[in-house]
Amino acid sequence: ASIHKEENKMTTYEKVKQLISVQLKAPEDKITPESRLVEDLGADSANVMVMIMELEDQFNIMVEDDMIMKLKTVDDVVKYIDSKA
Repeated sequence: ASIHKEENKMTTYEKVKQLISVQLKAPEDKITPESRLVEDLGADSANVMVMIMELEDQFNIMVEDDMIMKLKTVDDVVKYIDSKA
């Protein structure tokens, strides 16, 4: 029996990392779960808002406004998305 991997079966982290890389023009190899969106990856409030809208679309979730400022690291974003899934 052949074992085939499901296509497009990326982890939440991989999807978030890819999205952040595109949004912030940051090389993917510089993005880790501990990376801070603002301090390490250079996001500003406009970047963060666009990123949140992209995440909402991609993961079909709604991010509460009061949560946005609490999402400081890549891992915070991943955990938040997974908690909504």
